[in-house]
Order: sequence, then structure tokens, then C-alpha cells
Amino acid sequence: MCGIAGFLAPEGERADKRLVERMIGTLRHRGPDAVGFHAEGRLALGVSRLRVIDLETGDQPIANEDGSVHVVQNGEIYNHPALRAELTARGHRFTTRSDTEAIVHAWEEYGEHCVDHLNGMFAFALWDGRREELLLARDRMGEKPLYYALAQGWLVFASEIRAILAHPAVSAELDPHSISRYLAYDFVPDPYTIFRGIEKLGPAHALTASHGKIAISQYWNIPFRPDPAPDEVTWQREIRARLDEAVRVRMVSDVPIGCFLSGGIDSTAVTTTAARQRAGIRTFSVGFAEAPYDERPFARLVAERYGTRHEELVVSADDARALLPQLGGLMDEPLADMAFVPLHLLARAAKRSVTVALTGDGGDELFAGYPTMAADWWHRGFARLPRPAIDLLSGAARRLPRMPEGLSDFLRALDYPPDARNQALLGGMAAERSGALLSPAMRAALGDFEPYADIDDVLAGCASADLGDRLIYRYCKLYLAGQNLVNADRASMAASLELRAPLLDHTFVEFTGRIPSRLKLNGFRALKGLFKRALADRLPPEILARGKQGFGVPFDIWFRGPLAATVKETLAPERIRRGGIFDPAAVGRLVTEHLQGARNHRKILWSLLVFESWRTQYLSD
Repeated sequence: MCGIAGFLAPEGERADKRLVERMIGTLRHRGPDAVGFHAEGRLALGVSRLRVIDLETGDQPIANEDGSVHVVQNGEIYNHPALRAELTARGHRFTTRSDTEAIVHAWEEYGEHCVDHLNGMFAFALWDGRREELLLARDRMGEKPLYYALAQGWLVFASEIRAILAHPAVSAELDPHSISRYLAYDFVPDPYTIFRGIEKLGPAHALTASHGKIAISQYWNIPFRPDPAPDEVTWQREIRARLDEAVRVRMVSDVPIGCFLSGGIDSTAVTTTAARQRAGIRTFSVGFAEAPYDERPFARLVAERYGTRHEELVVSADDARALLPQLGGLMDEPLADMAFVPLHLLARAAKRSVTVALTGDGGDELFAGYPTMAADWWHRGFARLPRPAIDLLSGAARRLPRMPEGLSDFLRALDYPPDARNQALLGGMAAERSGALLSPAMRAALGDFEPYADIDDVLAGCASADLGDRLIYRYCKLYLAGQNLVNADRASMAASLELRAPLLDHTFVEFTGRIPSRLKLNGFRALKGLFKRALADRLPPEILARGKQGFGVPFDIWFRGPLAATVKETLAPERIRRGGIFDPAAVGRLVTEHLQGARNHRKILWSLLVFESWRTQYLSD
């Protein structure tokens, strides 16, 4: 795992190695073990390496036999042994044991189609000096990040925005549309970023630059080809076998490896599978003193059942307070996921004994494990009712003495377009609500911009007409790739820890696309039922019986107690006014209502706290 950066200078310019050294200097947290550079003509590549595979000879950049091709990579190519054997048989000579070297020779053999032969999580930059061609590519599900900017004739790229901003051709100009996107989704979906002129290369996308021409293409997409023939027992057997293989290839490492174990279905499935393959594996869990949020007893139960070497971390309000001023820099781009705090602190604790950890990321998206996914069926049903009936039900619900927050959100979302309703339940705020938080200048800059239009753009790429398939596709492309995987990458890499997600092996994803959606999405009571039944022999009964519990953090309690002063100070009217983005009075009302217990505004307050922490580090007042 690494941080990579580089640039292609305009015609007539020569690459200044000092520029790429400056860029890599901002990414040392991602790779503290070694740095490497290559400058040639207009091209410069740099890498800050975390050594995981081939500790002795695997430092980057890595070149081919005659030094005409160079590559830097962030990530891991899991099928590199088989790919190495295939390429060696075709006459290629390897000089390292590194997985990264397989990319160089795959390019020589297959050209731009080399990405089709890679199974892994990766973002890489490859330069072919003979052809004067640059290839940037990102893994299929979006586990590893890659940003780029076209500025003043320069093509600048890096693993994080901070490194791109270290290049003098790129300016930090805030994009008002992406402010609206951040409030709507809790993150900025690709290809956009919070800055104008800086973009994310999308998952499963490649960018080529050659002789003044730049082309971006998508080399893979999540497939849905349901096969009605197999019975459920057959699907269950194949789920187990494929999970075994996905975990096996991710256990290959030249450094210590462990598992993040929350006590939920997915992390337990991955951990128990890993424990069957390697006795005494290390596991790590995080919890809180506040009992409703604490999952440690479930994680402990799994650890004891499978004999793992288990460690626990308790996160407090004091821990969150100490981390809050650093959040903006750690995240690199605003991301309103409360789980970042415990995840980053857990990564720091785990790093003391391992360099790699397996996670359960992707299970909820692929097997429809979120309650909000089940709520989509109810939303579509309610929306078919006559408008007077909807108004009657909404009015009756609002007259409840203390209407549940979830019911309020459900009813409010009925006013949104069909594919936007679910997003309103999942996170963020619709534009008509978030607009009231913005300053007059920001509202004027936005005009009638609608951030939920991004959902239509995403779904245009889904070839299936099945509503269940389309829901899974949207969650994978937006919530998983835009929030969960970004959160995991930033929280772990800020601690120089590599995370691997077996459930996101692209062959496993392709397999799940063959399972009919009715077996994956079947109401609130059967969330992820097929996956649970498939792994029933590996999951303790207490885990199987659990309902879905998100990675919750007790910020609602902390904001009214030990973090109240921090909230008031960070979101103070004068500070908000200096930023010029939000309306001080509107933000002040949210703070007052929450601190007084009148309303629970923990989500939007966290979004504002994160943004303010980020703004003070990336933008000047």
C-alpha cells in the first residue's frame, strides 16, 4: 500500500523532480517505509511505499527489462503469482518478487487491456517512454483512490488531493455544486471533488494520455446476469467456496496480518473464514462506554469461539475531541461519516502489531443488508397511493407526541423523485432543506442546481431493469465507493495500515450478480438472509440472530455533554461567517436545538464540524 503522485508537463517543458518530491512529501503517512522517483522528459512519477509484499526488492518505481516502462502502484495485485507465471512463459523476465512488477509486463503483453488481467485493489500510474504514453487506472470497486487535474497544460495526479494541491499549477478553488453534493450525500461522489478542476478517476476507469490527447474509459462494470436454475443450497455452497478463496488470496503477506471484527455478520464471516485458514490470527474491535453503541460483547464472543488473539479499544468523547481539529487533514476531502473517528483510532491501535487487516466491507451492499434498502419497497408502495391518502397518513404521523426520527424521514422523502427517496433515508439532506443552511452568496452561486441528479447519472450505467439489482448497483457505486471505501482508506492509511476487503473481490462481485435479486432482497425480516444461511455453520447463533446495527458513534450524547463546548466553539457564528459558506443564524439554531434536547441534529452537526475542520486546513478565510 502506498501513496503515488506525478505529472505530465506541457509540450516543451521538462519534468522538475523537485515538484514530484514535494507532492510525495504530503503522502508519507500512506507509505512511511520508502520513497522513489522517476523523471523522464515531461513525465515525473513518485511513490511513498508501505512495504507489504517483497520487502527486499519491491521498492518502486519498478521498470521493465530495458527501462522503457515504469510504474508506481498503490494497492495489491492478488493474482500476481499466476500472472507472473503466465508472463514468464511468454518470455518476460522478472527481477523482483513484487506484485507491482506484474503490471509492467502485463502492459508490455496486453497494452491498455492489462487492467483486465489484474485481480486486486489498485491505483497505478504507468509510463511507456518509447510510446510516450501515460496510463492511470483504478480498481473495479473503488477501494484505492486516484485524483487528477488538468491545469495550465499540466496533467497532475495523486492518491490524495493534498498532493495535487502541492503542484503550483493547481489552485484550491471551491466548487459550490460540490458543497451541495456533500450536504446531500455526506460525501462528494465521483467524478467530482470539493475543488473545481480536480476530479476523481472513477472505479474501473482508466485514463490514457499520449501526444496531447487524453481519453478516459470504463473497462469493467458490475454485472447482473441472474441465473434462475440453481437452487438455494447450490448458491449457499458457492458463496462459501468463493469466500474461502477470496480470503485465502488476501492472507498472502510478508508482514503481520489480522482482522477487524465488529461482531456484525460481514466482519464475522470474514474473520471466521480467516481463522479456519490460520490459527491464532489477531482480531481488533472498537466500542464505547455507552451501551447501546457498544458491539464489543459480540466481537468478543466470536474471538473466543474461534481462538483469535483479540484486542479491544474503547473510544471516548475525549478521544473524539482530541481528533476533531485533525479531521480535515486526515480525510483530505470532507466526508461526514461518524465512523471515521473509531475506525482511525482502531487502525492506529492495530498498527502496533499488524500492517494488514481484513474487513467485511461490501457485504451489506452486495447482499442487500441495509434496512434502508428494504424501505425502498415500502417507499414505492406508499408513493402509489393517492395524494390525499399520503397527506392523511403524514398528518396523522406528525401528530404523534414523539414521532420516531426514522418515520419522519420516511414520510418527508415521499416528496422526492423515486430514486432519490432512498438517498434521503441513507444520509445527507435534500437540497431544499440544506439550502436553508447556506449563506446568501452560496445559494446564489448554486441557483437551481439539483445534487440528486447524480443518482440518475449513476443508474444510467446499470444494464439491469430489475429494481433490486438497480438498488444494489446504486449502493455500490455511490454509498460504498463514495463513502464507505473512502472512509476506510483515509482512516487506515493515515495510520499506515492496509485494509483488504475479500467480499469486494471482483470475481465474487460478478458471482453475486448471477444470484436473482429476490434471494438477496426480501424485506426487513430477511435482510441478508441468503448470506446468513450460507455461512450459518461459521457464524455463532448469537450473531445470526442479531438485527442490523450500523457502526454507530454516540455523538448525539457527546454533543449534549462532554463535546458541547467544542461544538459551540467550532460552529461559533463569527467563525461560520468568516467561512462565507453557511448561514451563521441557521447553524446556530441547529446547535441550540440539539444542545437543549429539542431535536437530534447529530448528523448535520457532524457534517458541519467535519467541513469546518477541513476548511480551516485547506482554505484561507
